[in-house]
Parts: sequence; structure tokens; C-alpha cells
Amino acid sequence: MSQRSNALADRLELGVRELITLASTVDDSEWLTPIPRDGRTVGVIVHHVGSMFPVEIELAMTVARGNPVVGLTWDTVHQMNAEHAAANRGVTPEEALDLVRRTSAEAATAIRKLSDAELDRANTVSMYGDAILTTQFLLEDHAVRHAFHHVAKIRGALHR
Repeated sequence: MSQRSNALADRLELGVRELITLASTVDDSEWLTPIPRDGRTVGVIVHHVGSMFPVEIELAMTVARGNPVVGLTWDTVHQMNAEHAAANRGVTPEEALDLVRRTSAEAATAIRKLSDAELDRANTVSMYGDAILTTQFLLEDHAVRHAFHHVAKIRGALHR
């Protein structure tokens, strides 16, 4: 394990702890509160974070293996998010938090296995207009940042 990969995994885990701590304090009505300018509820967002870790890790691992990311667009991501929201409207806190715990642990383990050379590997990524991006950038912009991003949105929606 490299110091860099360990630091990335540590940051992912920190964001997840913040998300779990916050989500564990919401009551039933808050769980159903829509996030402004998003529309998904707090509960759906918490579950969404857990459901996306495997996708986000696979995105980064594609580049880490030396392959380009092709065919993935922001429209695809928005469609995935909409389908997830529709399928998980009734998610319970227990289900969502269990998913977050499990998939974030798997994500952190995968990140810790990366070498510095793999973190530095770069290739084209279709969702960024085929810009040449590193594995580390993809991890930071997606899996590592994801929980922090949604904690801020949830706090805003709940006025905390």
C-alpha cells in the first residue's frame, strides 16, 4: 500500500463517517426531505452514495489498468441517478446505511491496493470530453468526494 492510496482511502472513510453520523440523526420526516435543486430525498441520496461506490471504483480502476473510459457521459450518469431514485423511494435508513458501510469498506480496500504508478496512470475519459485524466483524479472527483458532497447538500436541506 502506498502512502497516497492509503491517504485517499482514509479521506473516503472520513466522508463516509460524516455521512453516517449525519444520516443516523435524521428523523422519519427528515429522511423524506427533498434536496433542493435535486429533488431526491435525504434517504435516497444516502442510499445513492452507497450504490455508486462500486461504479466509481470501477471507473477509476479502468484507468488504473491502462484503459480508456468510453461511452460514459453525464447524461448516462443522470439517467442512472434517476433510475436509482425511482427504484429506491422507500429505502429505509437501515438499508441505506448498511449499503454505505459495505460498499465504502470495499471501495477503501480497493483504493489501498493501488500503487503510486496506478494512481498516476492516465487515459481518456469520455464523461470529461475524452480529457486525459489520472486514476487519482477520478478517485478524488468521485468516490473520495462523493460522501462529502452529499453531506453538504443534506445539511443544507435540513438547515443544519
